[in-house]
Amino acid sequence: MNGRLLGIDHGQKRIGIAISDALGIAARELEILQSRGPTEDFARIHAIAKREGALGIVVGVPLNPNAPANVPTQAHAVRQWIAQMRMAIPLPVAEVSEYLTSDEARKLAAARKRAPRDHIDDLAARIILQSFLDAQSSGSTTFPSSDICA
Repeated sequence: MNGRLLGIDHGQKRIGIAISDALGIAARELEILQSRGPTEDFARIHAIAKREGALGIVVGVPLNPNAPANVPTQAHAVRQWIAQMRMAIPLPVAEVSEYLTSDEARKLAAARKRAPRDHIDDLAARIILQSFLDAQSSGSTTFPSSDICA
């Protein structure tokens, strides 16, 4: 997909937002939203997508390869949130694994000399979106799809 994409790191308390360039090459962190419930969160995400000219949304799903089968996980909760978002925001949504992105975001925050207590949700969103962009440029994934994991 050519055009800007919004990247999202969904959390119960905060939602990290990132944006890509128009060519789909590079992602940068944008902002962190304090979660206020799905209806308000979706309205704010939609407003950001409009403001930034985003043509689609990439959401990180915390897939854990070590999770026991048949046990509800955070990935299940995020996918339910994504299903609600798909009904609220008229943009295509792709899912990408966010496995270990928090570790990468902490390293990136340290390299940028962010204070240890600063939130890193925006950096995690950037890493999620960049992994999708990299997979897309290598041809290993396409957009949109209901279940894309890079």
